[in-house]
Amino acid sequence: MSTSVDLSKTSLRRLAQYHDRWSSYGANTGIVAISDKPSVADLRHYDIFEPYDDAFLEKLSPDISIALWRPESVLFEEGAYIDVAFFIAQGEVEAYLEGVGAAPIFDAHRTAMIPTQKPPGEGGDKTTLTSGTSRIPHPGSTGSHEITFLASMDFDLPRGSGAVLGVGELFGEIGAMSGWPQSVTARTKTECQLVQIRVPALRLMKRRSKDLKQRLDALYKERALTVQLRSTPLFSGLNDLYLGALMEATELVSLEPGEALVREGEAVDAVYMVRSGFVRLGQRYGAGDMAVTYLSKGMLLGEVEMLVDGLECWETTATAVEYVELVKIPASVFRNMIQGVGGLDEKVWANVVARLKEMGSRRRDVSRAHFTQVALGTGLVQGNSILLIDTEQCTRCDDCVRACAATHEGRPRFVREGDKIERFQIARSCYHCRDPVCLVGCPTGAIHRSGAEVVVEVDDEICIGCGTCAGNCPYDAIIMHDTEETWPDDMIPTALRQQPRQVASKCDLCKDTGHGPACVSNCPQGCAFRVGSLEEIQELLQR
Repeated sequence: MSTSVDLSKTSLRRLAQYHDRWSSYGANTGIVAISDKPSVADLRHYDIFEPYDDAFLEKLSPDISIALWRPESVLFEEGAYIDVAFFIAQGEVEAYLEGVGAAPIFDAHRTAMIPTQKPPGEGGDKTTLTSGTSRIPHPGSTGSHEITFLASMDFDLPRGSGAVLGVGELFGEIGAMSGWPQSVTARTKTECQLVQIRVPALRLMKRRSKDLKQRLDALYKERALTVQLRSTPLFSGLNDLYLGALMEATELVSLEPGEALVREGEAVDAVYMVRSGFVRLGQRYGAGDMAVTYLSKGMLLGEVEMLVDGLECWETTATAVEYVELVKIPASVFRNMIQGVGGLDEKVWANVVARLKEMGSRRRDVSRAHFTQVALGTGLVQGNSILLIDTEQCTRCDDCVRACAATHEGRPRFVREGDKIERFQIARSCYHCRDPVCLVGCPTGAIHRSGAEVVVEVDDEICIGCGTCAGNCPYDAIIMHDTEETWPDDMIPTALRQQPRQVASKCDLCKDTGHGPACVSNCPQGCAFRVGSLEEIQELLQR
């Protein structure tokens, strides 16, 4: 008897946890109904799950929901970060592009081929860092609040145009799996039944089924690859002939954290371009290996081996630091491009020289290699703005914390403690990441990029205190703050009514104050620094 009760409680608890995973949709009135956790039999109704056995589908089911949406409902907007893909079981969805859109953001600190910035419409095949604007309704109000996002192109549509997607089509997966903001708005054209698949399940499905991988790869090539290759500094000048050959020959590769792509000493047969994530490059050193450098979005692996005479094997072992997506270019295709496209060899050689210099300096100075390893492990590679404190000069007066609190209505936005690199302490403050996972799944868009800047901020007015962003942040840089208020009786979602009002709190770099980060400007010892790259940290260490 007691066993039966325990099982019942466990089932109810698991069902409650399942609903919690999809609770962000409660703020969206476009949903008519959303399923309980689907059974294996439920999933068998949809052909996308046909290749999988029952045990595997049972494992996936907590990350899948089936929702019925009203016509003319917005599923996501341009600039939104989502961690879910949508499979259309019934109805039609329209994807359309209203804003300017933008090419992927490459790390200018890490490549010799820095993107050329031009106004929209001038030199369309160059990388342009611009933004689109989305309007997000204030929960519980009839007004609207304008938020500007930094968008990356992941759906190849001309501005002001749209595409209608029908039964059997999958969308949203490119941005979700790559960690990019969506560059289109998706809206139901008719009443729709949508199977909603979160990224963990989508990754498992892709690895288990070759058919699904081919299907997703084909969608990526159809919707995004041309735009992304043209926006990559290296390939921006390719004519249609070479671009077509490149498109036809490329293969898409996905890696899990810790998975090796190539190993030192193996034969080289391709060049790889990173389209999301970070790749660690290591070389043998004594009985182990050392991290000689790393690759980020838009960077190449294999160009050194292709161009330097006498190199027929990989000089490094390349390992995924996190989930990584790459484009694989066969060696013969890459060599043909180098020989046939004027000026391309100069661009690639610039990269080769920079890479060889960096790798050589790591081998000469083991401490720099150790620093690279620490930076990859702690997420510093993600940072656009990292708060460092020189512990040899710091007197622990806490003026930095008090200045932050005074600037933000008594609420400090960082914690002075944190990891250390030599004499510098890494304060627990938002890194304003290049790929901010905290933006994924916010039901109201309260946490967002501020314009086309690096700043990731929270808008208190539309934050509903769900804690999704705080849970997503890998660096504990977001805390939930009690406002000592309660939500009003007309609050949406209704579950919040008369509940204590919390908001997410994080560093915003004091962007609206006019004086820069208060933590830095108010340090009496001058020992607080904001840095935007690993190179800047290394300069501080050397000084």
